[in-house]
Amino acid sequence: MTQPKYFSTNGHLLLCQGQSCQQRDSVLLHKALWNWLEREGLAYYKQGGTVRLTQSGCLGACGSGPAVCAYRTRPEGGLEEGWYAAVDFPLALRLARTMHEGQPLPGEHRYGPEQ
Repeated sequence: MTQPKYFSTNGHLLLCQGQSCQQRDSVLLHKALWNWLEREGLAYYKQGGTVRLTQSGCLGACGSGPAVCAYRTRPEGGLEEGWYAAVDFPLALRLARTMHEGQPLPGEHRYGPEQ
């Protein structure tokens, strides 16, 4: 059996595609962010790319979507995560860049427990 190919990542962005988020253009946001990751070479499977983008089910911010969960493994161990509501394209870009560069996650539009 051939082994599946593994691509290392610096982080993973889950973009909600629940009904409420779709009504707030999460499908368009996913497509735009995916195209940007591809164009900039940041998509996890590109040479030098490290960011995964995945469509997800409901992330719990139904009244203020689109919602994004950003997570990555900390260098010292453990998981770092950030939950974001009312995500627009500029914030999605900042999340992707900070994930790729290993910088601290942005604070604006966060919801849920603080890390």
